[in-house]
Amino acid sequence: MEHGVPLTPSLSPGGKGDDGALLYPNLGRGMWTRRLFLKIGLGTFLLGWRFVSKAWAKAKQLLPKGFPKNQLLNMNPAEIDNQNLEIDPLDQFGTMGPTDVAIDLKTYRLKVTGKVVRPLSLSYDQILKHPSLTETVLLICPGFFSNNGRWTGVNLKSLLQEAQIKKEAQYVDINGAHGKGVRISLKTINQKRIFLAYRVNEEPLHQKHGFPLRLVYEDAYGYDWVKFVEEVVVS
Repeated sequence: MEHGVPLTPSLSPGGKGDDGALLYPNLGRGMWTRRLFLKIGLGTFLLGWRFVSKAWAKAKQLLPKGFPKNQLLNMNPAEIDNQNLEIDPLDQFGTMGPTDVAIDLKTYRLKVTGKVVRPLSLSYDQILKHPSLTETVLLICPGFFSNNGRWTGVNLKSLLQEAQIKKEAQYVDINGAHGKGVRISLKTINQKRIFLAYRVNEEPLHQKHGFPLRLVYEDAYGYDWVKFVEEVVVS
């Protein structure tokens, strides 16, 4: 109310400033109230339906236990909910890319550089002392193989927090010792299970799978799961 004048017009028919009377002069109080109710109800329904439709479009397909592995080969990992799938034995894991890159742990350092306040240079032992996480994440090499494994490693977000990324930073480049790398937005890192693994299925990461560190990248195809990770560059 301003100087005694209501800011919201009356919904009762008749009188000055009455939107109902101006738009529908022949409607009585009951008819106008029903018409308004129907309009509000329809608008609410349409808004809710749009929300449900978007959520449904983003929903992943929940695969049942025993789902044929050969059918996974041509599926998009971003569209799969793997929580019911069996863990694949490590000796059945497929491999891709270089498998013979040798890393000397005595000299190995994981470097976190770029747009950070405190650049990091961590030995393998220091990495193992960081809080760990374990997640079941599905890797798909399209047309060739799929690995559904229990990966354990260091949270990439915690490393970035320790390095204190600068406000203007937008991306992170994960680089491997063999020259392979991938760029990921900070927004994506905050939304998905993305971390650096040093164990899989309760065993230390084998050399052919990227020892000492391999990027676990939920929803991405296997060629973006960088092996032999040695550098994280914030840009």
